[in-house]
Amino acid sequence: MSEGYSSQFNSQRANKIAANAAVHNGVLAAAVDYEGVRQLRRTFSIELKQGSITNQKRSGRCWMFSGLNVCRYEMIKDLNLADLELSETYLFFWDKMEKANYYLESILDTLDEPLSSREWEYVNADLVDDGGWFWGFANLVNKYGLMPADAYPESANSDSSADMVQYVNALLREDAAQLRARHEQGASLAVLREVKSQMLAAIYRMLSISLGEPPATFDFVVRTKDDEDKDSQSAESSENSSAADSSAEKGEKSEKDGEKKGFITGKLIVDKNITPLEFFHKYCSVDLNDYVDVADAPHKEYGKLYELRRSSNMVAGHEIQFANMGMDVIKRALIAQLQAGHPAWFACDCEPFSLRRMGVFDRKSVNVEALFDVEYKLDKADRLRFGESLGNHAMTIQGVDLDENGNPTRWKIENSWGKMVGENGYFVMSDEWFSDFVYDVVLRREFLDADTLAVAHSKPVELEPWDPFCKATRCIA
Repeated sequence: MSEGYSSQFNSQRANKIAANAAVHNGVLAAAVDYEGVRQLRRTFSIELKQGSITNQKRSGRCWMFSGLNVCRYEMIKDLNLADLELSETYLFFWDKMEKANYYLESILDTLDEPLSSREWEYVNADLVDDGGWFWGFANLVNKYGLMPADAYPESANSDSSADMVQYVNALLREDAAQLRARHEQGASLAVLREVKSQMLAAIYRMLSISLGEPPATFDFVVRTKDDEDKDSQSAESSENSSAADSSAEKGEKSEKDGEKKGFITGKLIVDKNITPLEFFHKYCSVDLNDYVDVADAPHKEYGKLYELRRSSNMVAGHEIQFANMGMDVIKRALIAQLQAGHPAWFACDCEPFSLRRMGVFDRKSVNVEALFDVEYKLDKADRLRFGESLGNHAMTIQGVDLDENGNPTRWKIENSWGKMVGENGYFVMSDEWFSDFVYDVVLRREFLDADTLAVAHSKPVELEPWDPFCKATRCIA
């Protein structure tokens, strides 16, 4: 049998050329189509300006970074700052604590569930793994607030989280075994919850040792962009020394006055001993409750609101919900939101037809079909049904290019993989790729049509955690 395949392979000169390219350079590099890359330009008719690019490094926090990128964009704009990074580690800590509590509560909820059941398998699957979704981000910020990155910076275990997660999960599974054993011995639910509280104390200790204990309050001190520009112009000028002396005196007075809590001067914003929740409500204009997650999942009925059972990252938190409205609704509202100056959180399958180093998402640029002389024909619905494509990464949409008819041709994407990939950390996505591999975009209600808002307020259809739709949207990293 193999002889026939070999003869067929060697009869085509193109196969040998393709093999030489792929063996020595890798499949993706060999599949790069230079014409496709050239056509996918990085100019955009609508383009928002963000601060410095962020880097989740070897952790699965894309959903968190993307949410923080949306928030910090609005804060940079509102406060007139050159840059601002919000602490990813702060939310990371509380996400682990909340997931640990959620897991142990799920154990108490399934004490009589057979260990061989599908329900138990799902409950015991992820524990405090890094993945999450927009609603998990909203749950955390609404409960714990935000803080600047310099108040709670990154650590070795937030940069690379696998070891910490492994041992936290191992202890939690021991806790689960103990809770079930005590239940079998006749312990009441009240007693088991007391035991659970002690178990969570150990998890808090592990996280505090790994990440550092999160501060309860901090000082917020930043310079406004306009004043930085003025300082720069003043430093370059040597004229009118008396005026410069006067300006320096005013600057000293401004900094002294700025020490008052919450006092905004012409030079500094100084807010001392502020809590993370106070900081969020005072300085971030984003209302995380005023968003709708709009999905394109063609294997499910459109015009329905779906809710994923057991999808929250905290007890009594917002479950993951999607208004399944399709691509036309998503793109129309998204363009309006970008035109109004607001970026958007979105989730996609970042693996097919993508070039990480170059920062490209485009089927024509990554022409593996030509390299292998094959065709990939599954449509989006069947890719979901058969598990060929899943939502696995969240990023932020910061721009779009529109043709003469107002239709999108390509999208500007802010990633969280550092500035050494893509073009200084930014990726370009063709509109065709967007339609094929983007699954949902979280949009402001003000840009959604009446039909979508009606669906968003309707009674959700509950999906089992193992439904293909849930697998495509449960946890992204």
